[in-house]
Amino acid sequence: MLKQSFHMQWNIIEMTSFLNLFRSISMVALLFISSNMVADENPATPNAVPILEEESLGYYSINAGDFLSITVWNEPAFSAEQLLVRPDGFISAPVLGEIKAGGQTISQLQAHLAKILSRYLKDEPTVVATLLASGGSQIFVLGKVNAPGAYPMTGSFDVTQVIAMARGLNSFAAENKILILRRDITGVQHALEFEYNKVRSGKDLSSNIVLKSGDVVLVP
Repeated sequence: MLKQSFHMQWNIIEMTSFLNLFRSISMVALLFISSNMVADENPATPNAVPILEEESLGYYSINAGDFLSITVWNEPAFSAEQLLVRPDGFISAPVLGEIKAGGQTISQLQAHLAKILSRYLKDEPTVVATLLASGGSQIFVLGKVNAPGAYPMTGSFDVTQVIAMARGLNSFAAENKILILRRDITGVQHALEFEYNKVRSGKDLSSNIVLKSGDVVLVP
């Protein structure tokens, strides 16, 4: 009789332990399913990637060959879905006609258009200029690099980044005699020195300048 009572108590203990374990497993499974349902209801949707990052657009100068769109809020007659920047730097804006865009940043162009439009509109216009394609902006890497050539300027790049795009210097490069060739607004070309060893060691980063469209990195 005592033996039967002991077995019954043991079976009750086993059953209780099993039920507790089952409840624990069920709770874990329920939490896992709930978290997946929340994740599905709020999927991570990547933002659209612009041609240039917002920070880069502040420094980017519009070039011949670029494509722009112009949107004037509540004024579709002055808006344009796609405008080509011609070799002379001008665009043919609706109604306004020939507008100089080359050499300006996006912000400067927006301000310039808003100023012109304010002569025709009663309310202060809201102008949004967008860079659709930067086909006119290129940087050139020549000489003793592993992949010389012309590279599209799709962002704000310094000298070391552009050398990396050209797959680095080859074993014959004179790394402390690298020059950046740049033309000023009058068309005169200047040579800026870049000392790779100092930049690589972090001792002097002053020569690691941000490049502009048309710059030539020359590696002897």
